[in-house]
Amino acid sequence: MMLLKSVVLFLGAALFEIGGAWLVWQGVREHRGWVWIGAGVVALGIYGFFASLQPDASFGRILAAYGGVFVAGSLAWGMVVDGFRPDRWDVTGALICLVGVAVIMYAPRPA
Repeated sequence: MMLLKSVVLFLGAALFEIGGAWLVWQGVREHRGWVWIGAGVVALGIYGFFASLQPDASFGRILAAYGGVFVAGSLAWGMVVDGFRPDRWDVTGALICLVGVAVIMYAPRPA
């Protein structure tokens, strides 16, 4: 159950962080205005709460592992929202990052 909770929290964090950054990007680079930027800032703030809810107590471990989730999630977001087509190196890099997430977060450790 802890593993499922952790994965769901990572996915939620990715949705809010990547979505928030995308909204800010749209507001600034695509000239959609302050409402988009403000919504992005709010989403980025919500992202911070997801990390704090992780079952593991180590901030550094959680944020390091989340980096791999962010890499894979960013590519997925680009595919779904922006029509980005990752090449084999993008996919390979994302898979390596996700293996890193699994090692950092879910490797057996002494109690």
